[in-house]
Amino acid sequence: MIKAGIIGATGYAGGELVRLLTGHKNTEVIWYGSRSYIDKKYAEVYQNMFRIVEEKCLDDNMEELADQADVIFTATPQGFCASMMKEEILAKTKLIDLSADYRIKDVNVYEKWYGIEHKSPQFIKEAVYGLCEVNRDDIRKARLVANPGCYTTCSILTAYPLAKEGLIDMSTLIIDAKSGTSGAGRGAKVSNLYCEVNENIKAYGVAAHRHTPEIEEQLGYAAQEKVVLNFTPHLVPMNRGILVTEYASLKKRVTYEDVKAVYDKYYGKEYFIRFLEEGVYPETKWVEGSNYVDINVKLDPRTNRIIMMGAIDNLVKGAAGQAVQNMNLMFGLPESEGLKLVPMFP
Repeated sequence: MIKAGIIGATGYAGGELVRLLTGHKNTEVIWYGSRSYIDKKYAEVYQNMFRIVEEKCLDDNMEELADQADVIFTATPQGFCASMMKEEILAKTKLIDLSADYRIKDVNVYEKWYGIEHKSPQFIKEAVYGLCEVNRDDIRKARLVANPGCYTTCSILTAYPLAKEGLIDMSTLIIDAKSGTSGAGRGAKVSNLYCEVNENIKAYGVAAHRHTPEIEEQLGYAAQEKVVLNFTPHLVPMNRGILVTEYASLKKRVTYEDVKAVYDKYYGKEYFIRFLEEGVYPETKWVEGSNYVDINVKLDPRTNRIIMMGAIDNLVKGAAGQAVQNMNLMFGLPESEGLKLVPMFP
């Protein structure tokens, strides 16, 4: 059995990790870390775990946890993992960080967009960007994985094959994204109150959202060029889900069949990526509670543009599910172990 510890187990992503790992036949959760609820029973924080998880919440002592766990998940705010990271920890255990601390390879870019000093930049080069469908082989050998962000996972995977094949003009790429409120975390904020969110939709982080450089960097690797794009996220009144709609000019005339062949080339054997039937477009309700990514495209000959659409559950494929997928790769398990989740409906 893989002994797993979770630091930040009482946030939404941490809670989802607990749910998934509790049902994982090869894993035992030995540490439910939560600075806010030390010594409180985990099931008192999340009542859905009543008579399922009996343990109490512990602190966030990563050094002590490294002596006990085979893998540590850090579902913590930006800066925490970087401030705790030491070679002594990675010498004892593997680590999957759900924050942005090791996602961006240029430390100056990270510090600019996140507004904090990086406390352990010496580990940035080693960290593997944990987008399984793209970096699978490197993840298998990694001891430190940077789990991608939710918006970034959906945005990158939706455009990746076309960027990789050079079919779209990357300078024209625009990403419009919408997310449920769980993406903002469990902390109490006025802007996330029911009366603020319900019957409303709003753009935020316009031209300044911190997932922008992460998307640019990864799509830049795919296209083998520097990518600068517009990314605009929106908050919608639902619990879970992300829908991205991406627009780009085509470099040459193509048919839908041509484009589908490109997606099949990269995703045809991927368990968690579903390229939909022609004319059927992704909806968040069809991936809710699952680790699937639904993708489709629409060609617009009138403007010589292609419209790419993708949908994920932000807490599963966008966070905890992808983290478990990374863990499976790191420990040589079937990639889908513990993640064959049928989407919930309604």
